[in-house]
Amino acid sequence: MKEKLGFCLFILVLILGISSCLGKFVVEKNSLRVTSPESLKSVYECAIGNFGVPQYGGTLVGTVVYPKANQKACKDFKEVDLSFKSKPGGLPTFLLVDRGDCFFTLKAWNAQNGGAAAILVADDRDEPLITMDTPAEENANADYLQNITIPSALVSKTFGDTIKNALSKGEMVNINLDWREALPHPDERVEYELWSNSNDECGPKCDSQIEFIKNFKGAAQVLEQKGYTQFTPHYITWFCPESYLLSKQCKSQCINHGRYCAPDPEQDFSRGYDGKDVVVQNLRQVCLHKVANEVGKPWIWWEYVTDFAIRCPMKEQKYTKECADQVIQSLGLDLKKIDECIGDPNADVDNPILKAEQDAQIGKGDRGDVTILPTLVINNRQYRGKLDKGAVLKAICSGFQETTEPSVCLSEDIQTNECLVNNGGCWQDKATNVTACKDTFRGRVCECPVVQGVKLSGDGYTHCAASGYQRCAINNAGCWKQTRDGKTYSACDESSNGCKCPSGFTGDGVTCEDIDECKVTGACKCPHCKDCKNTWGSYECSCSDSMLYMHEHDTCIIKEARIVGSWNLVWVVFFVLAAAGGGGFLVYKYRIRRYMDSEIRAIMAQYMPLDNQVGERESHENLLSRGNV
Repeated sequence: MKEKLGFCLFILVLILGISSCLGKFVVEKNSLRVTSPESLKSVYECAIGNFGVPQYGGTLVGTVVYPKANQKACKDFKEVDLSFKSKPGGLPTFLLVDRGDCFFTLKAWNAQNGGAAAILVADDRDEPLITMDTPAEENANADYLQNITIPSALVSKTFGDTIKNALSKGEMVNINLDWREALPHPDERVEYELWSNSNDECGPKCDSQIEFIKNFKGAAQVLEQKGYTQFTPHYITWFCPESYLLSKQCKSQCINHGRYCAPDPEQDFSRGYDGKDVVVQNLRQVCLHKVANEVGKPWIWWEYVTDFAIRCPMKEQKYTKECADQVIQSLGLDLKKIDECIGDPNADVDNPILKAEQDAQIGKGDRGDVTILPTLVINNRQYRGKLDKGAVLKAICSGFQETTEPSVCLSEDIQTNECLVNNGGCWQDKATNVTACKDTFRGRVCECPVVQGVKLSGDGYTHCAASGYQRCAINNAGCWKQTRDGKTYSACDESSNGCKCPSGFTGDGVTCEDIDECKVTGACKCPHCKDCKNTWGSYECSCSDSMLYMHEHDTCIIKEARIVGSWNLVWVVFFVLAAAGGGGFLVYKYRIRRYMDSEIRAIMAQYMPLDNQVGERESHENLLSRGNV
């Protein structure tokens, strides 16, 4: 009894520590739109329950019913002979119930068994909206908790009273629950965190947490290996107030001299493992993810956590460092680096890893403080709902920007493909099986596609067409084209964006018909023309008196004259070329001869005087003789 009391006092101490370091708790909300009656048409806020399966990325339309009996939904509706199953062709039923007298989860379970598609809980006091959560551990043993599948939402007392008033007057209240903007979806990568605990003795919550990790491991690893997501594990720790540092409770539940603490796993200080054992194992899992991330394999964290839960459970007294090291070594990670990251739990210093974890618990931006375990955070927004593989995968898929979702998000298990029904109302070319309908997690979008490297342009709903270079390569840009007897004619012209029938055809370019030139255009009407015959895309015409028909000029010419003229031209060209060649040869021969003569004279001048040189010498001697006289 004393040990139980000590545990309660320690929890109170931790609460005091939490209140001094955490700032805010953000209630995650979704949009609720009333579509009728006219007097209530507007958009209202409601708080997403932390159980069931919210339809992240989707919408749900239904009509509201407020039961005549069992209005707090704390009993099975069979006991009051009420059913809320919608009739064929009718809208789903949203059951409005009052808060109080039993757990939120029990109200949802009874509403689900009664046939409701969703439950709206009207607050019983005027206050800001809160998050409806599952019961505390001592009351969380009910088997139904993990079987709640309908979405739930808490609405304000004022709004609840307004709906009840409208229903009492016989008015039909239709509501559209919209989760499309419940999570941000800024780009093609989703970043998400899981705040969990290595403790496996905390009851149904711990069981459901490790079950989720086992089931989600495959999808998580594939998403991260292909670069679609970035996952980060986190763990909640608290500190022990300075005035309690020397107490038995702080010493057994904390490491690093009270800086990092966790509650006793069994909630009993007299047996089993202590809270400090949980803190060290949590730290080991953070360090393992850090080391695995450094070697480019952060997804190994999922392998370690699942293997550790199987091989090292508390119940079998295997929740030890030795067992953890065996699991780490089997995964091929550097055990020494992980131990260095963990550091000395007994040292009176800050541990940088756990200090960062405590800082991360405090909400930033739109994300509130992390106070509930386990907590999933997607794109910096806390997830609310059942921790189930299908529900979480649907929430993660809603975090991708439209048209960037991986194929796993477009499977039938996650969403319906609206493009399969009437092509989603988008443009389609059935001849080439090209469509503007693009399936996304939030629904279809009509967007003209890119085909064979060419971007089609249009509104995507009624029209898409190729434009610019190579537009004729795609279904001939919607223009007419036909092949017959080895001849192909096309109305597509890449130099323009329109369709124009080629010569020999008439039409709007989308359809073209052959022109009978013999009848319509007056072809083959020259004086010597005869026997006009229409062909596909053209015509044939012959001439009398052995003449030749010139198709482009629609005239006949004399065949012999054409031949004689041709030969005369050939001979003229031949003689001109021959004369030019002969003249060129004579010029060449003359220049060669002159060159050779000059070379010979130069050589001979070196050995004997030439005539002009003798004359020059005699003139020189005469001048000398005159000078002597």
